Amino acid sequence: MKKPILALMMAAVTLPAAPALADPPHWAPAHGYRAKQGGIAYRTTDNGIRYWRGEDGRYYCKRSNGTTGLLVGAALGALVGRAVDTRGERTTGTILGAAAGALIGKELDSGPTRCR
Repeated sequence: MKKPILALMMAAVTLPAAPALADPPHWAPAHGYRAKQGGIAYRTTDNGIRYWRGEDGRYYCKRSNGTTGLLVGAALGALVGRAVDTRGERTTGTILGAAAGALIGKELDSGPTRCR
């Protein structure tokens, strides 16, 4: 008796519940990408920075925050620091190389343009 109950419990746990595929009611507010990006016109520059004009008439921009450059720079800096520091445990060279590589990588990924 325990085996069929256990099998039914395992089947109920492993089978995902099917989502309800229905349209929202007509009075519900819009959600998602279209609602948030409704009337904004973006202009993208050659270096990948997107500019748009806000409702207050000011210009805004969105650009990379440098996370990818930070991670790649830290990894490469750690490898270079470990190769340069050849005496002892080489931990100091690895840590200093990772820190320097992270700072350089973030600056390179962010780019020279400032958002105002």
